[in-house]
Amino acid sequence: MAQKIKRNDALDYHAKGKPGKIEVIPTKDTKTQRDLALAYSPGVAEPCKEIAQDVENVYKYTAKGNLVAVISNGTAVLGLGNLGPEASKPVMEGKGILFKIFAGIDVFDLEINTTDIDDFVKVVKLLEPTFGGINLEDIKAPDCFEIEERLKREMNIPLMHDDQHGTAIITGAAMLNALECVNKKVESVRVVVSGAGASALSSIKIFMDLGVQLENIVVCDSKGVVRADNPNLDKTKKRFATHRDLHTLADALKDADVFLGLSKANVLTPEMLLSMAANPVVFALANPDPEINVELAKATRQDLIIATGRSDYNNQVNNVLGFPFIFRGALDVRATEINEKMKLAAVYALAELAKQPVPDVVKLAYNDKKLQFGREYIIPKPLDPRLLTTVAPAVAKAAMDSGVARYPITDWQLYERELMSRMGHDDSLIRRLWVKARQEPQKVVFAEADTLKILQAAEEVMDDKIAIPILLGDKQKIQSLIAEHNLHLEGAVIIDPRSEEAKAQRTLYAEKFFEKRQRRGYNHHEAQKIMRERNYFGAMMVEMGDADVLISGLTRKYSDTIKPALETIGTYKANRKVAGMYLMLTKQGPIFFADTTMIPNPTSDELVNIASMAAHSAKEFGVTPRVAMLSYSNYGSSNDPEPKIVREAVAKLKQRHPDMIVDGEIQANIAFNHDLLEENYPFSTLREESPNVLIFPNLAAGNIAYKLMQSIGSAEAIGPILLGMKKAVHILQLGSSVREIVNMVTIAVVDAQLKKKHSASNISSNS
Repeated sequence: MAQKIKRNDALDYHAKGKPGKIEVIPTKDTKTQRDLALAYSPGVAEPCKEIAQDVENVYKYTAKGNLVAVISNGTAVLGLGNLGPEASKPVMEGKGILFKIFAGIDVFDLEINTTDIDDFVKVVKLLEPTFGGINLEDIKAPDCFEIEERLKREMNIPLMHDDQHGTAIITGAAMLNALECVNKKVESVRVVVSGAGASALSSIKIFMDLGVQLENIVVCDSKGVVRADNPNLDKTKKRFATHRDLHTLADALKDADVFLGLSKANVLTPEMLLSMAANPVVFALANPDPEINVELAKATRQDLIIATGRSDYNNQVNNVLGFPFIFRGALDVRATEINEKMKLAAVYALAELAKQPVPDVVKLAYNDKKLQFGREYIIPKPLDPRLLTTVAPAVAKAAMDSGVARYPITDWQLYERELMSRMGHDDSLIRRLWVKARQEPQKVVFAEADTLKILQAAEEVMDDKIAIPILLGDKQKIQSLIAEHNLHLEGAVIIDPRSEEAKAQRTLYAEKFFEKRQRRGYNHHEAQKIMRERNYFGAMMVEMGDADVLISGLTRKYSDTIKPALETIGTYKANRKVAGMYLMLTKQGPIFFADTTMIPNPTSDELVNIASMAAHSAKEFGVTPRVAMLSYSNYGSSNDPEPKIVREAVAKLKQRHPDMIVDGEIQANIAFNHDLLEENYPFSTLREESPNVLIFPNLAAGNIAYKLMQSIGSAEAIGPILLGMKKAVHILQLGSSVREIVNMVTIAVVDAQLKKKHSASNISSNS
């Protein structure tokens, strides 16, 4: 099913805080009077004069080279029709976000109040000095065809109407690979298209560029087959009209090899599907409901390959696979246009990428260790980090080869490194973990479910299908809060550990707890009594396998929450202390901080364990760990006791884990300064890439560091993530927001998935 979004949640998302989704942030220092004098008058006069002498200097001294305009007049907003320019603005802001997070491209969205083609073209053309590229969006057909054609002819910057070409490019790549899987030649396949809008007609053109023959294409619109004998066809449809004696979609599909649906739900019936040729390829791209239900299609034809526009099925045709990277490549060579060769380069790059071995980070995100090229994987996944370094260079090379590049790239390895450096600045890690969590939702017991924030978070993770909530607390109060705030938690289990209803479960847990703790300070009566407490009851649910994850700590002290978990579940290894780690989402990418919650003054061996667990956790989350062991000393500059402990820990880590990237003792600022490391400590293993796992010499340093970063707004903190627990237990910060709770649940669910796999692997290896 498509992800469920409540109306109020969508409105609140766009309205709360600063209205909208984007803001402008200075990229240069503006703190002093001198900074301001350089930024504006009188200093700004110097770059102005340089640009006046040579207009190409605008790329050197301004943001033009990385700035795209997303422009619409609101005449075809999503599937909602002509809503007007103002109503299109949320969509254009959203498109800008996708440009930024996937390709590091800055965007201004522009909504133009005209439906006159001449006026629209004139306005956009006059904006050419401002932007490095133009993305046209949500403009109705056939106006969009003429607008794009004229602007491409009259402007000298890359321009593309993504509604036309985005879907076409992705579908073209998918078609090539699907046909390869079924051993069919592009030149001989018969294609039927349902839909005759902008994306459908552009897809047909791409298909023809890839080798599909015009006489083998049949197009159907809402009135049936687009026939050459229809006198009322516009010029765009007339080009693809057939002379064959076909009238309906059912007629056209007999013995067809490929179905391309860009129309509406359920127009492709099982009978039509059965009439297609052997090994049919079906692109059912209507959203949110495809032209045929996927389960129905697979039950009807076992030999088919099917792709949709939806994220909950394999082979998702998603425009985000294309436009960010196409514009990235075009901008980076200062292309004068996005031509057909550049689009085809993107097609072939996407098709080839799907055939390459899939990296572990992608398999982790989609919870599929066997992910490989074949019928269920004909196009790359949207979260594949290789898209940027595959598609953008292919487009840039095509621009150079076709003579439209004004700034050719000469060092492709350097270019790839520059592309990779752009991608450390977002929270793609959380997106990957969210996708992975959805692959295998876990039962999450919320120990404080009689609070509104917990219930709102439980609703969100239930809607997103990343977790199955179990709610602990006063049943009447929980149900009252659900009703009062119109929350949708139908089917969620509610348990009051104190109730008569839970007596049998409580008694069983008490007996098991007594068995574990009878020689550790608990008598039988105390075990019975303590199971009335939600943190103990919830922890025993996880220990007994009735739940997979415990989430608590929103309203209670950290120590009150961790103690029940340690007494019931315990640590992964005997006599090994638990550590706390925060995931900090920073502009430099994700950085793990440890230990931030548990061990006040760790020994060198304890630091080794903390670093080992933190590095292992980072690796499990798809991040290659680079560990910095922090201190106020640099490589022996102080022989005080604390730096010596850190130094000893580094030596032990290098001995026990020779493959680990780890260094220290080192000051935090030095660890992130490549030039200082290269100049003063060229032996450092951190000099080429900055660390992403920071191990602090004591609890005070770690706790203060993460809270400072969180409080001054330079990073978003997720945690604490408990390291070393036998099962998935995670404790919230006191007073966490709903967003922070949801992020914590996402990580906890992935943690539970991984712990189950490790446990199963250990059982298998020991049997």
